[in-house]
Amino acid sequence: MRLRPFISSLDFDEIKNWMPDERTHAMWCANIIKYPIKKSNFENVMAEIAERFKDTPFVATDDEDNLIGFFCYSLNLENNEGMLKFVMINPKLRGKGFGKQMIKLALEYAFKITGADSVQLNVFAENTGAKKCYEGAGFSERTHTPGAFTYKNEVWGRCNMVFQKPE
Repeated sequence: MRLRPFISSLDFDEIKNWMPDERTHAMWCANIIKYPIKKSNFENVMAEIAERFKDTPFVATDDEDNLIGFFCYSLNLENNEGMLKFVMINPKLRGKGFGKQMIKLALEYAFKITGADSVQLNVFAENTGAKKCYEGAGFSERTHTPGAFTYKNEVWGRCNMVFQKPE
């Protein structure tokens, strides 16, 4: 598996189809990106988070450049903590270890390239598959905020998870 920058003209048309329904989409992005995903809205959100937080979108690929996953990463210089956002894996590949492998590559990038001391992410507690993946990659829950997000008639808790740089 490899990481490379997300290239909208090459990657968007496949990634937009990775969210099979509105609920899965809301679990992924808390509806920050409108559903269904449109290229203009996606690009606007990517530009906004790049400007506000210096986020950079990445894709994980196999050796033939087939898309495996997507995420955004930024580094907060005030506390030297990295942040992963919008993490998703091609649905055909979920549950096979690819997410954990991609997260480990993202952590390697965060620690070795950006010099982060730790990396955090947020996940809805109800997104048990994602939370299990992050725990498997070494993240631990730092805080839990009950009732952080409402989707239709459901109320979801938000877990902030952190991975400390290995000594």
